Amino acid sequence: MQVNMHEAQAHLAHYVEKTLAGEEVILARGGKVLVALVPIEKHNNVILGTLEGAFDVPENFDDSLHEDFYKDFLF
Repeated sequence: MQVNMHEAQAHLAHYVEKTLAGEEVILARGGKVLVALVPIEKHNNVILGTLEGAFDVPENFDDSLHEDFYKDFLF
């Protein structure tokens, strides 16, 4: 199903429910396809927080990195 942005804004909850029920919902503006609504489960196999405690990161995991690596991250 393709829906224009104005319609999607007015009835977003309705289209989210349709997407969750398995229907493909495409959003368009002026007939030009922009994006698709996709349930998280179908888009990404990892749900945030589900790997908590699954592995340990050692305190020294970044000791071997050259100090130039950090220059882009430090303010």
